[in-house]
Formats: sequence, structure tokens, C-alpha cells
Amino acid sequence: MNGPKNFMKRVGSLMLDFLPSSVKGVLAFIGYLINTIFLTVPLILIALLKFILPFKDVIILLDKVLIWIATLWISINGMNCDLFNRIDWQVKGLAQLKKKGWYLVISNHQSWVDILVLQKIFNRKIPMLKFFLKKELIWIPFLGLAWWALDFPFMKRYSKKFLEANPHLKGKDLESTRKACEKFKHTPVSVMNFVEGTRFTPKKHEHQKSPFDRLLLPRAGGIAFVLGSMGEYFHSVVNVAIAYPGGVPTFWDYISGKTKKIIVDVDVFPVSEQMVGDYFNDDGYKEQFCDWLNNIWQEKDKKLGELFLLESTDRPSS
Repeated sequence: MNGPKNFMKRVGSLMLDFLPSSVKGVLAFIGYLINTIFLTVPLILIALLKFILPFKDVIILLDKVLIWIATLWISINGMNCDLFNRIDWQVKGLAQLKKKGWYLVISNHQSWVDILVLQKIFNRKIPMLKFFLKKELIWIPFLGLAWWALDFPFMKRYSKKFLEANPHLKGKDLESTRKACEKFKHTPVSVMNFVEGTRFTPKKHEHQKSPFDRLLLPRAGGIAFVLGSMGEYFHSVVNVAIAYPGGVPTFWDYISGKTKKIIVDVDVFPVSEQMVGDYFNDDGYKEQFCDWLNNIWQEKDKKLGELFLLESTDRPSS
């Protein structure tokens, strides 16, 4: 059982960080690409079997195989990262987690790199992360099909103006969420939600007039609906704060070795009865839930400020 893990550690210890950034980036990208193409093919074939043999026991078995393949994909990506990049990972709070169970994971969002960071630190520590994705992302080569095979929910979001012109589509996004949650109930899963709904940028921060220093306004409806649909299954909420002391990286920065330090703070707390309710029809619960989430976000903003302050005081002066 420890063979693959030991092999990955040995490969990671080779360290090709001495190579020029451009060379590391190209080689790492090729590694990600080969890994994705090679493992997407069996994912799609097994997913098709679920349609051919739509029996509950068969679906549960095939889902376990699909998750095993996806976990392997994440592990190889992590090895690829370690091979080319000497990143100082400072991760706190993982000891509270268990491999079996249902988790709701919430995090701040700054870059597409956040997804790779979360996959790397949580791999084999909690059930595989499943994200709610924009419907347009299904057209991303290979990854879109892989996400489809793994039952990642694709959401079609409608603007208020569009719904006014097409009232028959009102509630369709919630129906998609409900169907996705039904699929999550038979196998342990970690449902991931970037609560801000978009990546943080100074421009978005200014446009929202956000009261937080390092965060956008949290959107309560999505996670409230997930908790309302699966509250009896979730064991805990995993609250994540991600900080990049050297500046928010792009994907290229991450794979080419320009990202030198990543700080991740993980806080875990149980799902209580007060967190579960009907967000869209119970005004009292809605107000209570929004207050709860805003308090979480205030604490996260404070924690991020402390992390950056600590980082600046620890950095040697030039």
C-alpha cells in the first residue's frame, strides 16, 4: 500500500528547482497535460458504464473506481508540483480531518491556483473535493469531460434581468443543485464552495464596497441551499483561508517555480441544527444564516491580515 506513496516521495525528492523558470514551466505543463489526457480516457469510459448499467449498487462501485482514478490524478499533479518547485508550504489544521465522512468546504478565492492548492493539501485526507462549476466550463478540453464523469455539478446562472424576461427558468439553478446533492448522498464527498462566487481582485473589491480588507462579500444562498439539501449528511464545515505572501500567483507562476510560499489555515467545526433551514422561504433563518456567514468572513479577514502581518515581521530586512 505504501509503494506508490514512497515512489512519489522519491521522485519529489529529486527536485528540478534549479532549472530556469521557463523550462520548469514547460516541463511541468507537459506533465499536467499527459497526466490529464491519460487518466481522462478511463474516467469517461467508466462514466458511460453508469448510463448503460444504471443500478444503484453498480453506480456506487463505479463511483469508487472513478474517485480512485481522480485521486491518482491529483497525487501525480502533486508530485509534478514537488518535482519542479521548492514551495514552502505552511499548512495548519489538517489533523482534525478524517478520510471518511461528508464535508462542506468553504474558502476564499484569489486564483485558479487555489483549486490546485486545495486538491494537494486535502488529497487522501478527506473525500475528494467536488466543485460547483459554471456550465461553460464543460467545454474545457479533457477537464470538462473529466468533471462530467465525476458528477461535478454544472450550474447555469441567470441574471435578474434575464429571469424577468424568462420567468419559466426561475429556480432552474436550484433544481440543478438539488439533483447534484442527491448524487452526493451515497458516497462520502467533500462539497467545495468558493463563497465569494468569483476571484478576488482590487477592482471587484472596490466595486462591491466590501467591508473586508482581503475578501469580497460572501454569497450565502449557495451554501445555505446545499446545507438544506444535505445537512443531515454533513459532519463538519471545513473553513479554509489561503494566503500567498509573495503575491497572488497565476497558473504559470505556480508551475514555473515563481511561487515560493503558500500559507493555508484550516478550521473545522460541526454542522449544527441552526445552520440548516429553508433559506429561500424562511426570512428568520435567512437573516440568521447571513449573520453567521458574515461572522465567519470577518474572522477569516482578520486571520488573513494576521498571517500577512506575521509574514512581513518574519521577513529579514534588506
